[in-house]
Amino acid sequence: MATGQKLLSFLLLQLILVLLVSDLSNAEGLKLGYYYKTCPKAESIIRKTTYRFISRAPTLAAPLLRMHFHDCFVRGCDGSVLLNSTKNSQSEKAAIPNLSLRGFHVIDAVKSAVEEACPGVVSCADIVALVARDSVSMIYGPFWEVPLGRRDGRVSLLSEAFANLPSPFANITTLKQMFAVKGLSLKDLAVLSGGHTIGTSHCNAFTNRLYNFTGKGDTDPSMDPNYIVKLKQKCKPADTTTLVEMDPGSFKTFDEDYFTLVDKRRGLFQSDAALLNDEETKAYVILQSSTHGATFGKDFAESMVKMGRVGVLTGHQGEIRKHCAVVN
Repeated sequence: MATGQKLLSFLLLQLILVLLVSDLSNAEGLKLGYYYKTCPKAESIIRKTTYRFISRAPTLAAPLLRMHFHDCFVRGCDGSVLLNSTKNSQSEKAAIPNLSLRGFHVIDAVKSAVEEACPGVVSCADIVALVARDSVSMIYGPFWEVPLGRRDGRVSLLSEAFANLPSPFANITTLKQMFAVKGLSLKDLAVLSGGHTIGTSHCNAFTNRLYNFTGKGDTDPSMDPNYIVKLKQKCKPADTTTLVEMDPGSFKTFDEDYFTLVDKRRGLFQSDAALLNDEETKAYVILQSSTHGATFGKDFAESMVKMGRVGVLTGHQGEIRKHCAVVN
């Protein structure tokens, strides 16, 4: 029996190594200036079209950044989050964590503009990565070079979204595991959580912390009680529609305020508060809070490039979708 278990453990380890090597080798297929010859104006078209939307509605930047994150954490950065459900299968879009995603119309407009210039060349997965970068930089966040060459996946499953997307209710142990599986470090976890410096959340993603934390009608002791009082004024126990700013006062601007809030025990989600429960992530929060985000912009750019390489399809894998919501 012991021998059988050892063999099984060995085979599982081999499988994990094969998958990691495969992911890494695919990521090597990405490169800067990938469309230089096949669609030289691709990046400028994408930036110009994105600006049309962000200049009118800067609050779209947060969901467009979140879309890239949600894409990469399920099946890798392959545009699977964009696919509509079919008669036979519910897609990632239908999963509860994705029901609040917005900005699909921006991706569609960008895709149409790129298709007009270079039909069948630029993938939806690359568009999602570039739109996320451009949206962030347009609201005073960092700019980073995006290695390109991702291909679009043909599979999108609701069940995989549930299994792979970190929950706002997650503790630090779960978050560490979920990021490690994607090849992302503890520092990446802290840095990418900083994306919560922009955007809003529905009350039901955190009201358990205000009204019924352990099932006894209590509050979350890890949250500043004065902040709880303020949040209770906005959110009643069964409220599922009210939106609350994740970074009150500057939720439209990409800055380091998020870390100051978390340091003061005013992070909105349990997953935000969880950053204080690990020495490394806590140290990062305190560093950015005490130095006005001295390295946050540079760190965020680096972590986004790293995340953008997770599980990509390259070469002859997948396809280049004509329309981002349906496979060819």
